[in-house]
Amino acid sequence: MEPIDVRSLRRILAVRLDNIGDLVLLSPALRALATAAPQAEITLLCSPAGSRVAPLLPWVSDTIVARTSWQDASNGLPHDPAREQALIAAIAGRRFDAAFVFTSFSQTPHTPGYVCYLAGIPVRAGQPRDFGGSIFSHAIRPPEDDCHQAERNLHLVEGAGIPAAGRHLELRVPPREAALGDALLARHGIAAGEPFALFAPGASCQARRYPAERFAQAARRVSAAGLCVVAAGAEQDAVACEAIAGAAGPGAANIAGATSIPEFARVVSRAAVVVCNDSGPMHIAEAFARPMTVLFAGTDLQRQWAPRASHAILLQRPTPCAPCYGFTCDRLQACLDIDPWEVAQHALALAATVPSAKEAA
Repeated sequence: MEPIDVRSLRRILAVRLDNIGDLVLLSPALRALATAAPQAEITLLCSPAGSRVAPLLPWVSDTIVARTSWQDASNGLPHDPAREQALIAAIAGRRFDAAFVFTSFSQTPHTPGYVCYLAGIPVRAGQPRDFGGSIFSHAIRPPEDDCHQAERNLHLVEGAGIPAAGRHLELRVPPREAALGDALLARHGIAAGEPFALFAPGASCQARRYPAERFAQAARRVSAAGLCVVAAGAEQDAVACEAIAGAAGPGAANIAGATSIPEFARVVSRAAVVVCNDSGPMHIAEAFARPMTVLFAGTDLQRQWAPRASHAILLQRPTPCAPCYGFTCDRLQACLDIDPWEVAQHALALAATVPSAKEAA
């Protein structure tokens, strides 16, 4: 298999149909592609959730947003072959020169690779673990399953002959969204440079969420120690964020549902410490090198997802069922049986290492 001639590429499709954090972890691979092929436009095929990260990825020129049957974790997407055929037609209409199919260790690349094949893309790179015929023009042997997922993405492009351009996560907040994030904090009385602890209680599934009442207890202790608390997340995190801000008392801010992902990223970039679950906010915090205390459930292996470049303390209790890879837990989340006092103490210790909240560049 010959390396891909990136100098000849003009239109590249990067396929990653996952959640917010997965798209953040894709940033080193996208940077590698853009550095090796500066003449090419990179389009991202992503999920509705993933598309919200696209404005933070400066190497992406455009997006194709789709919900697909092969990425439907709920197994509830209606049977609709016309939907999938329309996606193939939409991809074909862009006349891509190459497609890079990025998948996690548990996903098959064959289905999205076949979509790219049917869409007429001549160069198709993926990491299949089993036989797939000629679906991929460049079938890269995947790394071990416990490989960090950012490294797994880089493994694909490096296996295709494209060198890495750094291995760190990277996001860039557009100026307008940065100003909106700053204005939101200012309306809640948090001036530029003022340190605060950001509590982000959300996660993509129940099994990864530290109980909201425990987040609230930790926030109360952090606030009592003199550090301002900001609770943030999506609209579905509003109840948990209200509990956190209420427990933290006067001066605490609840901005759940009030930000886009780029605006949220700006808020994260200014935090003295981030307290969160194994979730998208954890990866966003790493991209801005924020110290963090992470309630890391036993659903996944830490070495696959944990922050590598930030000062992060991961809290987890050993359990025989880990890693379960489950979306729900019927064992009382024993892996997250962490005393809120311990959470608060770690958060305060980390915040103390930061002289002031850093302004994003």
